[in-house]
Amino acid sequence: MAATKLNQNNLPALSATVSVPGYDRSALTPGILHIGVGNFHRAHQAIYLDRLFNLGSDHDWAIVGAGVRPHDAKTRELLSKQDWLTTVIELDPAGNTAVVCGSMIDFLPVDPSALIEAMTHPGIRIVSLTVTEGGYYINTETGGFDAAHPDMVHDRQVPARPRSVFGMLLAGLRQRRLRGLPPFTIVSCDNLPENGDVTRRTMVGLAEAQSAELGEWIASEIAFPNGMVDCITPATGDRELKLAETEFGIEDASPVVCEPFHQWVLEDNFPAGRPALEKVGVEFVDDVAPYELMKLRILNGGHGAIAYAGALLGHRYVHDAMSDPLIRGYLHKLAQEEIIPTIPAIPGIDFQLYLETVLDRFANPKIGDTIARLCLDGSNRQPKFILPTLTDRLEAGQSIDGLALEVALWCRYCMGETEDGWSITLEDESADQLMERAHQAKTHPTAFLENTDIFGGLGDNKTFAETFSRALLSLLSNGVARTLRTYGNGGPQ
Repeated sequence: MAATKLNQNNLPALSATVSVPGYDRSALTPGILHIGVGNFHRAHQAIYLDRLFNLGSDHDWAIVGAGVRPHDAKTRELLSKQDWLTTVIELDPAGNTAVVCGSMIDFLPVDPSALIEAMTHPGIRIVSLTVTEGGYYINTETGGFDAAHPDMVHDRQVPARPRSVFGMLLAGLRQRRLRGLPPFTIVSCDNLPENGDVTRRTMVGLAEAQSAELGEWIASEIAFPNGMVDCITPATGDRELKLAETEFGIEDASPVVCEPFHQWVLEDNFPAGRPALEKVGVEFVDDVAPYELMKLRILNGGHGAIAYAGALLGHRYVHDAMSDPLIRGYLHKLAQEEIIPTIPAIPGIDFQLYLETVLDRFANPKIGDTIARLCLDGSNRQPKFILPTLTDRLEAGQSIDGLALEVALWCRYCMGETEDGWSITLEDESADQLMERAHQAKTHPTAFLENTDIFGGLGDNKTFAETFSRALLSLLSNGVARTLRTYGNGGPQ
């Protein structure tokens, strides 16, 4: 039987095994403009809203999609042919399930003027973002706003024709203000610490560069709630296209697959209003920071711990790495002994149970998440997910053997070759510099730590330098497997 092409008219023809919108999509009105309609957004925020709409609630909070990069135009083209619908397949070891998500009702042309004008729609009360962890114009050395970035220089000088997302947000807010409309709330859904505070810092920094008065208004009038998001969402390829077609009979040009686990914790700071997402499992709290720290350090830090070891030992998929007792054992010990002790207690949360859940999620063979994806963009991820934990341990005078080993594994990976001699392509904006320093580290280990753009002053810490050097020398002389085995047995590298 031929697969059914996904669009609004064909929803009744889909298999009974597929959940479809139980609400009238034509009656939805926009309330959220989302910039960055990638797989994660469609598996996470869009699904939460789809569930809420299916309860018969908040139909004035539908999503309008938007993008600012060339690849966003391709996504828009694909989704336009299926009435903005997306098949979201949850890959559960107990059995896959499929949902056709209908919470997005439009996708703007990828054009700054269209985006800025859409922000002035009175119904838009939230603008949300998934623009990647590295897209917030943060100075990696200071942690503050990077006013010298060419995009920021351009948007300061030519605010009417912005190049960046943040310049466009400012332009939209200025237009709303001129038209007498209240400002919208800005919600980052990106996976970085204190994402709301980071967004606020960038917005205020750029606004102040344009005018002191605008900077003061943004700082005092716009809400930027922090949030923690979590759902492993692999990229879409031939496997995912075929899965939608063969298992669920859907011809979807851009399906999304994800794990069954979803979590979204948000500060309840929405002056312009918000949908009642607590009805579908979103946790609204006064302070997201402890939840965020738990996730960033255990889950995202855990990804780093298995990524480079897995790549160097030739594993292709995350679940393959987790089936390697040396890698799983390393992650388990590292998390228990060095990561979890740095996280403040959260009432009602058992960190050990959370860790076991994370290990099971990583080991899910249906996800097909690749080691290569986890290795991407280390120069942005390490300072967010590993180095803060390491810094806390050093300041407390506690051991850092496992964390220093993680950094040493990254350095060894940056040398560009697996232990079997296969070439590694380093996918990182700082690839050339990382590879050069990694090769220097073969004879001068701390050369890797002298990259202050990434490590700041950490490389000058004697304990870190010595522990890192010892771990790297072990990796080079003894190999990854033996080094991990020694760590697991409690011996020195």
